[in-house]
Amino acid sequence: MTAEFTTSDEPRPVAGIRLATAAAGIRYADRDDVLLVELSPKTLSSAVFTRNRFCAAPVVVARENLSASTPRLLVFNSGNANAGTGQQGLSDVRDITGAFAAAANCAADQVLPFSTGVIGERLGSEKICAQIPSLLERLSESSWGDGAAAVMTTDTVPKTASVRVSVDGTNYQVTGFCKGSGMIHPDMATMLAFVATDAPITQDYLDTLLQDSVASTFNRITIDGDTSTNDSCVLSASAAVDGEPLTPAHPHAKAVAEGIRQVCESLAKAAVRDGEGATKFVEIVVEGINEKDALVVANTVALSPLVKTALFAGDPNWGRILAAVGRAPVDALDLEQVSIWLGDCQIVERGEPCPDYDEQQAAAVMSHEDITIRIAVGPGPEKTRVWTCDFSYDYVRINAEYRS
Repeated sequence: MTAEFTTSDEPRPVAGIRLATAAAGIRYADRDDVLLVELSPKTLSSAVFTRNRFCAAPVVVARENLSASTPRLLVFNSGNANAGTGQQGLSDVRDITGAFAAAANCAADQVLPFSTGVIGERLGSEKICAQIPSLLERLSESSWGDGAAAVMTTDTVPKTASVRVSVDGTNYQVTGFCKGSGMIHPDMATMLAFVATDAPITQDYLDTLLQDSVASTFNRITIDGDTSTNDSCVLSASAAVDGEPLTPAHPHAKAVAEGIRQVCESLAKAAVRDGEGATKFVEIVVEGINEKDALVVANTVALSPLVKTALFAGDPNWGRILAAVGRAPVDALDLEQVSIWLGDCQIVERGEPCPDYDEQQAAAVMSHEDITIRIAVGPGPEKTRVWTCDFSYDYVRINAEYRS
């Protein structure tokens, strides 16, 4: 059985999922900053959340509600994280979920809240709740682009992705959006993200699909090593396509799983490309050792400020890469097995400078917007990838002026 995957630059609607946005004036003037997502009654959802122990009030409530009921509404706001706000923050978010539930005729625990923005300031509920009538009135299956824009903070562009999966005469749609530009590092999903499909999927398999997709995409990106208090990723399946619910044994399961993974990977890479002040997209490939240790090596290189600033300068100062590999906390690392390439230019061979190293060739690689750093640390066939970006002057400026 052959599956076909058709991507789209524009987010395609997902039957059973409707969205609407509004401008509540939480922090930004003259732009939408609240998003409502309505899930049809047959929809099942799964979610993963930040592991930051100072998780925000909406994360606390969303976890509680997801474990208690089947979600019918998702409410996002940008401009204020409602994190570090104590009991008052929890009270505010419960006021919001209760107000939306009353207006939509569902239970309060069927509303999942999500926030992003400045930490440590009270969100308040009045501005958001005032937008409920207009949000319910304007719900539409075609508002994915508006939804992606409404959750932006330091993002410069909305991030959306769509894949149509065709298998055995049946078409499934997968569409998603995410926000994320800084405070990005693996430890869940590293951003606010929402992905939906019209496929019918059992709850257990939906949970597995989300965990697997996040592990290989959102948890493979890093911009600055900071994990947010608000990171959340939701996967919903509306079951608008008729048929038996997908389980791992279903003949269409692998194809739909791949469609979901492709959407998550596209969104994850888009977050890196829009990293705060980023000018380079960097793929770090570590070969030859188990995935756990390979991720440690890759992230040590990806998080090195010296490596990231050299990338910004286009300077093939490969000693910075070598030093980062050497300090990676991996006990089994054999330095005599380490070889490193910038693109096709080998810079290190078995722990020593490559005799054929060409500085001009390396500089040419570093001048590109997309750069691959390949690190072989053993003879094994394994390959593990991490995506990151450079550090520019603008990264400092953006974060220094964030609350201005």
